[in-house]
Amino acid sequence: MLEAGLFNTLKVALLAITCSTMIGVGLGVVRLSTNWLVRNLAFAIGEFIRNTPILIQLMFWYFAVMLQLPSAASATSVNKWFVAEQSGVFLPLPRLSDSAGPASTALVAIAIILLAAACLRRFPARWRVALSGAGLCVVGAAYATGFRIDLDLPVLGRFGATGGLHFSSEMSAILIAITINSAGYISEVVRGAIEGLPKGQWEAAAALGLSRADAIKDVVLPQVFRIIIPSLTNRYIGLTKDTSIGIAIGFPELFNVSGTVANQTGRDFETVIVVMAIYLLLSWVISAFTNVVNTRIALERA
Repeated sequence: MLEAGLFNTLKVALLAITCSTMIGVGLGVVRLSTNWLVRNLAFAIGEFIRNTPILIQLMFWYFAVMLQLPSAASATSVNKWFVAEQSGVFLPLPRLSDSAGPASTALVAIAIILLAAACLRRFPARWRVALSGAGLCVVGAAYATGFRIDLDLPVLGRFGATGGLHFSSEMSAILIAITINSAGYISEVVRGAIEGLPKGQWEAAAALGLSRADAIKDVVLPQVFRIIIPSLTNRYIGLTKDTSIGIAIGFPELFNVSGTVANQTGRDFETVIVVMAIYLLLSWVISAFTNVVNTRIALERA
């Protein structure tokens, strides 16, 4: 049972880390927009998110949003790609077609390895070009042998939607709450890092004829990511631990499931120790991964 709770925790944490990073970086850049309205709107959003408890935000997304969606009988779909109802959210799910056999799947795996190797800078340029060409040829061979990726679209029926990728209302609420809450903190980190860059970087980009958008994309953000990795590590660790608030809405994450295990086994102390050890291990894994990325970036910079 703990395995199921751990899986749910990892699923929410990984999705929230990915989404909050993209939203937070975008919001942090918008905080420095030259448009007064956009800049102050982003400021107000960030301040509201960071200065309200995440538990209250979770309650809002669950009770005021997810549970107010149409019932299964009256739910509507958006171009057959998106269905939202009280039981949760349904999205398209990519899946292998029935024509994809073991041979074509193996060819795709080989193509992924070749294309990934072509992205490594340790190889000479001509080797990377050769690896890219070989990878594309293998992709063509896999397609010729029947490899296809279809979309399993949600189908709206009399008793609700079926098929596709289903996020329960509890998971949707906690994912949205944690993502937006973390994005608010990440935006402030990004804003501070951008403002901490020397003014000469902006002047040099302007002297080269770069627009403000190009300067942010090609000059500012590459330097910002080298600065904010330690802060992002702390945010990611905190985000992972924040998944434990899912117990407030009945989401079966690790901490919630551990209570059921403790009640069934009567070993409260041992269960709590195991759960604490798992959260500690997850924090170590996140820290180790970001340290590797930080070291790699530092070596490239050197």
